Amino acid sequence: MIDKKRVLDEFFELVSIRCSTLDEREIADLLTARLRDLGAAEIHEDGAGKALGGNTGNIVANFKGTVADVPTVMLTAHMDCVEPCANIKPVLKDGVIRSDGTTILGADDKAGVVAILETLRCLKEDDIPHGNLQIVFTVAEEGGVNGSRCLDASLLTADFGYTLDTHGHAGRAAFKAPGKNQLAVRIVGKAAHAGIDPDAGRNAITAAGRVLTAVPQGRIDEETTCNVGRIEGGTATNVVAEFCTLNFETRSRDKAKLDALTQRMVDSVNAALDGTGCTAEIDIKKDYDPYELPPDALPIQYLRRAAEKLGFPVVLEEEGGGSDANHFNAYGVPTTVLGVGMTDCHTKEESIREQDLYEAAELTLAIVREIAAKE
Repeated sequence: MIDKKRVLDEFFELVSIRCSTLDEREIADLLTARLRDLGAAEIHEDGAGKALGGNTGNIVANFKGTVADVPTVMLTAHMDCVEPCANIKPVLKDGVIRSDGTTILGADDKAGVVAILETLRCLKEDDIPHGNLQIVFTVAEEGGVNGSRCLDASLLTADFGYTLDTHGHAGRAAFKAPGKNQLAVRIVGKAAHAGIDPDAGRNAITAAGRVLTAVPQGRIDEETTCNVGRIEGGTATNVVAEFCTLNFETRSRDKAKLDALTQRMVDSVNAALDGTGCTAEIDIKKDYDPYELPPDALPIQYLRRAAEKLGFPVVLEEEGGGSDANHFNAYGVPTTVLGVGMTDCHTKEESIREQDLYEAAELTLAIVREIAAKE
């Protein structure tokens, strides 16, 4: 049985620690110490932080099971938060936890971290039978799931896993999520004095306007989207803009659609610039591939069995966003994303119900117990 006071106290403690992306050192050291105290047989910190220009790597901890011949399960959450995440002051009122309004709350993803830690404590304190466990706390999830992208995958030994990092109450799970590509389009024109000899120039910003009216944007179909998120160009109002950069992203839960949309973007950019005297330098970066788990995948089977015993309804959904689970699935560890109750993430209005904290921990513990039951 989980200790609700302990869960709440630890959540308040962890969200109060600043954990900016690529600066997760303080929270990582604390979690490493707790994993060691909870009996981790091995704790590794990989080189993801160095690769990304941060100060902390992903934490991978292995716990030896007390039951043989059952699957090894991986439990994951991320350590970093979006800004502003310094001096968070959580407030509990009427069963709901929020910040004081000057920062985010950090339930994304300390709710997942706390559920995992409480599960480990209950297993140890109550001598609950369990199989081998692998705990992964990632860095740099926010802004592109870069920590798991740079994870040392040779450290992974789990048969399947759960990423505790999405909205919805305990029992909600994402079995399908999109892949994402980023496109940086640098339009190259020609500079000239805007007052003396404007005709000698080729305005990259004007050309960018043509691009924006030509490329697909918004919802393309039920599982595919495209968005322009950033524009930067020009140097001064008296200079015909020589450069302009547009940053796009494409997403789809279907890999073929993702690839086709990305190519369509490239073709649309080049066609729009025809006759403008400007050219485009297009850099495409794959953030992650889509994934889909079948209905009978092991993580979903055990989720259903555990949730049924707790009386939690199971809701399987298709996500519109990516997570660390995209990379874990690509590494060969079938992983679903579990809801932990966070709402209004990435805003100062972020909140979580107190009860959702407890139920996320209860369900995580129940899943681990179910795996060890050998039924």
